[in-house]
Amino acid sequence: MARRKVSNPLALAALALLTEKPMHPYEMSTTLRERSKEESIKLNYGSLYSVIQSLQRHKLIDVHETVKDGKRPERTVYSITEAGRAELIDWLSELISTPVKEFTQFEAGLSLIGVLHPDEALDLLRQRRNRLDVLITGWDTVTEKIKETHALAEILLIEHDYTRALRAAELEFVDALIEKIEKGTLGGIEGWRQVNETGVVTVDLGWLATRPPTGRAD
Repeated sequence: MARRKVSNPLALAALALLTEKPMHPYEMSTTLRERSKEESIKLNYGSLYSVIQSLQRHKLIDVHETVKDGKRPERTVYSITEAGRAELIDWLSELISTPVKEFTQFEAGLSLIGVLHPDEALDLLRQRRNRLDVLITGWDTVTEKIKETHALAEILLIEHDYTRALRAAELEFVDALIEKIEKGTLGGIEGWRQVNETGVVTVDLGWLATRPPTGRAD
């Protein structure tokens, strides 16, 4: 991935908005929330203000005008520069075309799941499975209604469709993992159970071999 002068994804969103028309930061924030982009890009006004300053410092945006509306404080309206347009296209092209390693919370948990007793892990995976099912069902209900009433709904919701696909794949994975633990067909499960119940290890479990027993038994 290229080293960006401004790397916060919120900066990418700001540049994209400014291709539509000049805006002040408050309007940017409001527009992003109206379009539910905070579901995909972490958004708060303080961060947006810092991003705007950084974009201006690197000449990717410029002051378009300063407006005064009644008793309200002056607002600075920004517009995108040619350098900003070039950065936006290059950045977007890279994000769309090039897969990168992303460190998710669930992956981190799975990498250390051996710390838990298999029965505890099974209970937690069942909870996750139920929550994923609720999330997917809720999302499908909402998006179907939107797509029935809005001609551009599919393209406007495309990032959420991607998230839905990831959730569905995760649900499939969790279901398969639950089944393997339930049936005892997960490779190494006996050693996993043994080290959690007795602390005695007869197979190589790497760093798990040194952990103390939890005292849990069947």
